[in-house]
Amino acid sequence: MRAGPDVIRFRSVLAVQLGWVFDDNDVPQLTEVLRRRVDAAGLPPTAYLRRLAGGGWDSELSALAEDLTINETYFFRHGEQFRALAEIVLPERIQDRYAQRVLRMLSVGCSSGEEAYTMGIVAREAQPHPDWIVAVLGLDASAAVLRQAERAVYSAWSLRETPDAVRERWFRPQDGDYVLDPRIRAAVRFRRYNVATEDELLWRAGQYDVIFCRNLLMYLTPELRESLIERMTRALVTGGYLFLGHTDSLGTRPEGLEPRHTHGAFYYRRSGTTAPAPRAVPAEPVRTAPPRPLPPPAPAPVASRSAYDKALGLLRDERFADALACMEAGLGAAPSSRELLLHCVLLAQAGRLEEAEMGCRRLLDADGLYADAHHQLGVCLEGGASVDVAVGHYRLAAYLDPGFAMPRLRLGLLARRRGERDAAGVELERALDLLRQETEDRLTLFGGGFGRIALTALCRAELESGGVRR
Repeated sequence: MRAGPDVIRFRSVLAVQLGWVFDDNDVPQLTEVLRRRVDAAGLPPTAYLRRLAGGGWDSELSALAEDLTINETYFFRHGEQFRALAEIVLPERIQDRYAQRVLRMLSVGCSSGEEAYTMGIVAREAQPHPDWIVAVLGLDASAAVLRQAERAVYSAWSLRETPDAVRERWFRPQDGDYVLDPRIRAAVRFRRYNVATEDELLWRAGQYDVIFCRNLLMYLTPELRESLIERMTRALVTGGYLFLGHTDSLGTRPEGLEPRHTHGAFYYRRSGTTAPAPRAVPAEPVRTAPPRPLPPPAPAPVASRSAYDKALGLLRDERFADALACMEAGLGAAPSSRELLLHCVLLAQAGRLEEAEMGCRRLLDADGLYADAHHQLGVCLEGGASVDVAVGHYRLAAYLDPGFAMPRLRLGLLARRRGERDAAGVELERALDLLRQETEDRLTLFGGGFGRIALTALCRAELESGGVRR
């Protein structure tokens, strides 16, 4: 569907006023949202867009934030990150904060509150004594979802990943729903906030121990994304931690942050000092209740080898349509990660980039450290309009698996295209070295029909043709 002039203008205004970026795949949704909001405002489209562009229309921006976002969330979503929070991050922050006895945390893009309240629950169960202050602030641009958050009443579906012991301790059944314990509600407050606006007090340097900002960065313009990362980094205390969504990448060497990965989770620590060595914690009175363990990761499904191997063989023979048909016919109810990855590769080769991207994001929801899925998501995004985000996923794939040649090759080719000769030389030389040991399956999946010899020749030709050989 081609965007009309009003939708093009609408997309531009949203980028300025909310910092959100939309591609051509979003045109049908934007067209429908614009129609609804124009009708609700009782203005002609031109007048509506002029008023929206002028700024100061906060109620309308809130309505647009509600219409344009998907607020699918639940308690303990991506439990591996909360295990890292409970077992690594908070014990370290408690040691550093023992004199102040205060933990301050921030949830950016908190939606209807489940993430912020989960942070509060985990912190409450980690605090060594009841006299500690736990303060969590949740931010979101939508007033409607914040009203839901402040009610703190949730359905069983919102608690589907919540451990039974946690549910029994911190929730009370009521009319088929669950009401959150007042002690957690008292520790968490909410505020409507548009990340496209500055706020010196909110982002004051060194005030938060932990910040969660999951699956928001990918929707922002590159300029706003960089600005928000800078603000969050600055607002963390030295030794504080930043958790992002599995689809958000800062590359391997983000300024001011040190990448960490434990518990199957990838996150960042504010640099400046080395992590404190474990030390004895002063004795305290017995807690009112022991910490509750988080649920173990779900076991990986068993792959159906026949469909996978047959489709991979067809891909190796460059029978792409047959491989996709075979894979789609063979996908069971619980496909393995490698089956889903192959399906994503074949979807992308067939030009079905949106489906391939969604599949990659599902893989990363299940395992944020899956280097192959980060690489394939980069391929999907590079084929669309998000090259900068693709670069981040290639870098993350290369960081997670230093022996992985293909993301180095893609990074080198992109740098060459941009005229960044030195960066291209580094990446292509590294890819050339790694291609010697690259696995045959990865060459088949990500080589685009080229084998080891052809890819090696491509690297050498790119190095020599642009004067980028080191």
